[in-house]
Amino acid sequence: MGGASLLRLAAAMVLTGLVSPPVAVAARATPPLPVLPIPTAAQLAWQRREVIMFFHFGMNTFTDSELGTGEEDPALFGPAALNASQWMDAAAAAGASLAILVAKHHDGFCLWPSAYTAHSVRASPWHSGAGDVVRKFAAAARARGVDTGLYLSPWDLHDQRYGREVAYNEYYLAQLHELLTGYGSLSEIWFDGHKEENATNMTYHFQEWFQTVRQLQSSSIIFSDAGPDVRWVGNEDGFVGTTCWSTVNRSMITIGATGIENYLNNGDPWGTDWVPPECDVTIRPGWFWHKSETAKTLSQLLDIYYTSVGRNCVLLLNAPPNATGLVEDADIARLREFRAAVTRIFGTDLAEGSTARASSERGSDFAAGNVLDGRDDTYWAPTSEDEYWVELRRPARARARAFNVVRIQEHVALGQRVERHEVYVDGMAVARGTTVGHKRLHRLVRPVVGRTVKIWFAARRGPPLVSAVGLHLDPFEANRAR
Repeated sequence: MGGASLLRLAAAMVLTGLVSPPVAVAARATPPLPVLPIPTAAQLAWQRREVIMFFHFGMNTFTDSELGTGEEDPALFGPAALNASQWMDAAAAAGASLAILVAKHHDGFCLWPSAYTAHSVRASPWHSGAGDVVRKFAAAARARGVDTGLYLSPWDLHDQRYGREVAYNEYYLAQLHELLTGYGSLSEIWFDGHKEENATNMTYHFQEWFQTVRQLQSSSIIFSDAGPDVRWVGNEDGFVGTTCWSTVNRSMITIGATGIENYLNNGDPWGTDWVPPECDVTIRPGWFWHKSETAKTLSQLLDIYYTSVGRNCVLLLNAPPNATGLVEDADIARLREFRAAVTRIFGTDLAEGSTARASSERGSDFAAGNVLDGRDDTYWAPTSEDEYWVELRRPARARARAFNVVRIQEHVALGQRVERHEVYVDGMAVARGTTVGHKRLHRLVRPVVGRTVKIWFAARRGPPLVSAVGLHLDPFEANRAR
């Protein structure tokens, strides 16, 4: 049969319904390109923890000191009732999924029986020298479903090798190897470069230490002033800058140097490395337990939450066990009160039931409604243009409830983009800020009952990608001293 005849036959079959004509299928919109740098999977998981715990416990606990001398007698270490499971009660009370123990502080006393020094629990009367705080800590965390982290102080006021570069770095690395291989999976390793101005001069081999962590605990997050995974926030007061980029240039940061605090606090919009900040702060005035001190008030802890988690940071809260080896009941009660308050504020989203529209939408997979679906993996993406906004229209005013907190979250898996934003309720400006990142929380001056909530974005690093917008009522805000 000739070609013309075949065409006539095919046309006849279509006309008689024996063959269906091809159906045009709309092409699915592709996701936007990432804006580099972007976080690793481990960094994303770490950021979503939001609140983690620190436990400072050691020789200073028994000498009523914050900074030891390195000459303390190990016989002083005698926690008669040490119970690491009770420490995990404190972590659970705060809602923390990760707990970090100070395995060795600046005084050089080791909370595990290190083979490389006599200055450890092995030389103490506790458990007749057969005790191991790190092992108890890791076991208690594992039993509670809490991930484990460890801090090993580089500054060592006890060891005689300190000041001899090669000898001390070998000693430090040997102890790090003990911790990395002897206590199961570790989720964060904490380094710093802190030492007093008059301390013995010492060059730390951070790169060798970091590479050892990568080799022995490849999934662990590494913290230091300059990361590589998580950076110090530049203070120990629990707040990050009102502008906070997760990006920095690591080459501009020297671990332990002074004068870098503002850079660490704010980050760098043109930074080449993704190194988000961690806010470390203690719930008491001191990092170690002192009988005369008490925990911060609920109002203070909530302020810290808003200025850390609410500004693109992870909050590292320290709860120091006392000389018996227990976290004070009053401290656990305060942590529980804090977590209950956070749950009360953010457990209900008053944007529920709203509809969303936006300046534009990249496609149905990137619709404005994605900011309301409660998922981390979906987001609103606009087309490339000069103006970006997303607007929530709440249910009828009679059913709308007042709110005084606005929550905004970027889809940071594809980079951090927002450099400025403003929030309007029924056309009136109620909040403005710079960066957003993983989470930005705005506390309003007073509760509002509005029908429309519109957020305008400026993002010179690429169109903003917004994963969530939430509205919440903080009933504790009225009692906060302004």
